[in-house]
Amino acid sequence: MKKLPFVTKEQVEKIAEKYPTPFHIYDEKGIRENAEAVKEAFAWNKGFREFFAVKATPNPYLMSIIQDYDFGFDCSSETELLLSDAVGAGGEHIMYSSNDTPEREFLLAEKLGAYINLDDITMIDKVDKALGGKFPKTMCCRYNPGGVFKLSNGIMDNPGDSKYGMTKDQILEAFRILMGKGVEHFGIHAFLASNTVTNEYYPALAGELFELAVFLKKKTGADITFINLSGGVGIPYWPDEEPNDIHVIGEGVHRKFDEILVPNGLGNVRIFTEMGRFMMGPYGGLVTKAINEKHIYKEYIGVDACACNLMRPAMYGAYHHITVLGKEDAPCDHKYDVTGSLCENNDKFAVDRMLPKIDMGDYLFIHDTGAHGFSMGYNYNGKLWSSELLLKEDGSVQMIRRAETPRDYFATLDCTPYYKKIRFDEVGC
Repeated sequence: MKKLPFVTKEQVEKIAEKYPTPFHIYDEKGIRENAEAVKEAFAWNKGFREFFAVKATPNPYLMSIIQDYDFGFDCSSETELLLSDAVGAGGEHIMYSSNDTPEREFLLAEKLGAYINLDDITMIDKVDKALGGKFPKTMCCRYNPGGVFKLSNGIMDNPGDSKYGMTKDQILEAFRILMGKGVEHFGIHAFLASNTVTNEYYPALAGELFELAVFLKKKTGADITFINLSGGVGIPYWPDEEPNDIHVIGEGVHRKFDEILVPNGLGNVRIFTEMGRFMMGPYGGLVTKAINEKHIYKEYIGVDACACNLMRPAMYGAYHHITVLGKEDAPCDHKYDVTGSLCENNDKFAVDRMLPKIDMGDYLFIHDTGAHGFSMGYNYNGKLWSSELLLKEDGSVQMIRRAETPRDYFATLDCTPYYKKIRFDEVGC
């Protein structure tokens, strides 16, 4: 399968006249079409809701698009809660799933009316203290089955080595304790594997959680109102990978629902998901310009972006496909390392990548950065965060986050006398 960018060389040249590279750009049309597909795939469940994982792409403009489909937000920190509140979400449209949580964050989540998802049984006492003993009527608990998680094509991940969730005995005890504290309705949550590119994952996970729900209901009599399949549905970063089919996935979950929950009196359970990567990943790209070439033991192309703009290749060795704009049909007969300017040798977007001949000034489109791209940025070497742009359905481009400036970078030094000595005028800010 050939990966094609959602912008052309001509579009990028025009955009760059106003918004210099590097920048992250998102495709509104693609985001909306995908959101509609997710909604259709789970339409069989009357209470279905997708809670977009804010950590993937924490931008209010993109979050507002998601809201058009009555989706909510999965938050794991105070600032993500505040951002969700700022775009008008609240109550049953926020899922708060955290770990090692400060007590004050539980208080904020409760004030916003969010579902609180407890990662560990010890958090019951924290919530008790934070909320003064007044528990919400609905609470959720996160489950970890331990061991390894397998599908027909092999081991997918190792939940037993994960810091998240409760054991089966712990979640049973947690339900009993919470019921004693006045909690009336319950949810179950689990995340067992990351970035799965298989239609089997969600149905298999659903089967485990549905069986757990039946067990907990029989043991405690708890009213289980929702089951949250969390995230883990991935995207094909490599061109030869077959993408997930969300409709096939939805029907697979539906079959498990009818097979396990319905016969056990749980046919009204709502199904929730928390997809970040699947919702947004393919609909974002990092656009950067070739500004340097180096010929030593290898051939290097230096670009004006760096790992601070997209850390996944440097941190994980993750593959992100690269298109040289305007050369989509040219032969990939040159082997390059594509590098940034950090003082770190792992600052590489590609290693030994076969690409068309790259000339200085060429624009490179780095694919699939719409999730965990901009959001994982950082300021090492004093590098500044790029702008974020939205390619709207009508073809216009809107800046949805401006590029960081040196003044932004030094802003937290305004409590010191040194701040006044920084010569911002030298760089025009």
